[in-house]
Amino acid sequence: MDLGSLKYAPGSRKNRKRLGRGDASGTGGTSGRGHKGYGSRSGSKSRSWMEGGTMPLYRRVPKRGFTNIFKEKFQIVNLDVIGRLQIPEVTIDVLYERGIIESIEKPVKILGNGEVISPISVVANAFSKSAKEKIESAGGKAEII
Repeated sequence: MDLGSLKYAPGSRKNRKRLGRGDASGTGGTSGRGHKGYGSRSGSKSRSWMEGGTMPLYRRVPKRGFTNIFKEKFQIVNLDVIGRLQIPEVTIDVLYERGIIESIEKPVKILGNGEVISPISVVANAFSKSAKEKIESAGGKAEII
């Protein structure tokens, strides 16, 4: 099989509309543009948000609340992931090298989902209360950058 032998599935391709080819074609005369008006003229464009006389979507949607554009988005790492690494010191660089976090620039928060058995030292931007307690109860250290 090669590219030249491929066939289109029946019904997958439609013939194009042949505009302005006589009244019998169904698109003669006005070529499917209707009579008069902005849309019938050459150079007319229809914007994606244009809805004619309908109340526009951006005015129909309720507006409420506030979005803080300066909010810090943390990369989240759970304790069970850190426990599986089985290394004595876990830093942001280690997490990045192992593919656990996407970026070194974004802050990292450690959450307490999972258990820590051996004492480990974890360095991150933030810790949840339960994560800090679990690390310290296992004899480790939770350092904030």
